[in-house]
Amino acid sequence: MIYFYRKPNTSWPAIIHTLESSLSKVLVPFYPVAGRLRSVGGGRFELDCNGKGAVFVAAELNAELVDFGDFTPSTKFDQFLIPPIDYSVPIDEVPVLVAQVTKFECGGVSLSIAMSHVVADGKSAANFVAEWARLARGEFLQIAPVLDRKAFRAGEPPSAMPRFDHSKDFGNLPFLLKLPSAEEVSKMKTTMVRLGLDKGQVEKLKKMANNQSRAEGARPYTRYESVAAHIWKCSTRQGSTKSSSQRHFSSLSIHEAVFDSHRQRARKFRGAIEKVTDDYVWSAIDFLKNESELTKFQYSYKSSKIGGGNLLGNPNIGLVNWVNLPFEGMDFGWGKEIYYGPGYHEIDGDAWLLRGSDDQEGSLAVLLCLLEDHVEDFTKYFYEDL
Repeated sequence: MIYFYRKPNTSWPAIIHTLESSLSKVLVPFYPVAGRLRSVGGGRFELDCNGKGAVFVAAELNAELVDFGDFTPSTKFDQFLIPPIDYSVPIDEVPVLVAQVTKFECGGVSLSIAMSHVVADGKSAANFVAEWARLARGEFLQIAPVLDRKAFRAGEPPSAMPRFDHSKDFGNLPFLLKLPSAEEVSKMKTTMVRLGLDKGQVEKLKKMANNQSRAEGARPYTRYESVAAHIWKCSTRQGSTKSSSQRHFSSLSIHEAVFDSHRQRARKFRGAIEKVTDDYVWSAIDFLKNESELTKFQYSYKSSKIGGGNLLGNPNIGLVNWVNLPFEGMDFGWGKEIYYGPGYHEIDGDAWLLRGSDDQEGSLAVLLCLLEDHVEDFTKYFYEDL
């Protein structure tokens, strides 16, 4: 994630000192973040709390905040604002947390934070950043992490055989037509786009999802379910258009996404979300524990070897809901950010749902990484019915 701030009243050396010293303090209660992953065989890893620490970088950039426009992530983020991570070294040498504070010519600053998902999910990562900011402001720790590995039965044998079918939960996502070759993938360029939705457009999508009679007492479809259904349709439309010359449609999901009503698509999202109950998660854990080799499920790391590269497989999209995650309002002592969001991503299909601009109450923003050849069509379909 990355935060941008207007020119602080605090001096640049004081900013560096404040961030560095408060980071060292917050790593005491959050000590797993200062550790390293290590392989234990069979595609499994454990977090070694060895205190090797996090990486903190301070940099100055010959550019101004205005040069980054509306802060839609671009390759400039990776080049200048996010510290590089060397993945060619053994995994037990790769830090699980890296951060960089950057000063711009205009005096504004950015703070980028990259944390391994192995260590924390969205809420936990947000809590870490919030407590770091709290200590930077000279306050006391408020919400300490709960570091009880027993809660997840870590290191224990499976409690039972899986109660659900997880055969399709951890494998590669299906491609629309065929898995591209490594040579084909090397020619595919991705970019990130921001698509804004004002309050009226958000309400229209919700109304489209809820415009038919519901069972008495049923919950209305949410913003996320309504917007996700719309994105799914746009993705499959532009995917089917690009491949229409091949006249090959074998995926039922494509047919459903294009021809189902908006409400039917929203219902499918809700069904998938409600499927992930406590029992389902424990069943999935037991499924993985019963597997002798997990490497086959780590497709995001081996994708380049099988020809997938930076592709989820159009029209597959992974939409993360950041609307209700407490990432915003991070004050390290010089005021709240003017923008926050994810960093630059190169994987086609990665997407985020964010709050819109502060001056447009009820608005949302969708950040997507798409193949450059698909941006024009996707954008057209996105706004076509709004």
